[in-house]
Amino acid sequence: MLGSIDTSATERQVPFIVGDLVFARDTLINDGGIPDVPPEAVLAGARTRGVVVRVGHVEADPAQTLYVVCFEDENGVLGSPVGCLPEELTQEPA
Repeated sequence: MLGSIDTSATERQVPFIVGDLVFARDTLINDGGIPDVPPEAVLAGARTRGVVVRVGHVEADPAQTLYVVCFEDENGVLGSPVGCLPEELTQEPA
């Protein structure tokens, strides 16, 4: 679950902010933590484009930043939000 949210660029210590264009570094697979999505389902393919819609932290570890990202499907339509760790995202398209 998300904890406190900080979208202030001057106060943040994170590389992405709400509204940033990002790409999945590798294929993102559901680890079972997303309800109504089968375990092992592909959430976003490698280099899929998305947008950061929320920034927070992992409830069990407030030092661990968590980004909520909506990734595009093959038609360019944004999908459901996906929780991502910083190392799962990049701003480099390829």
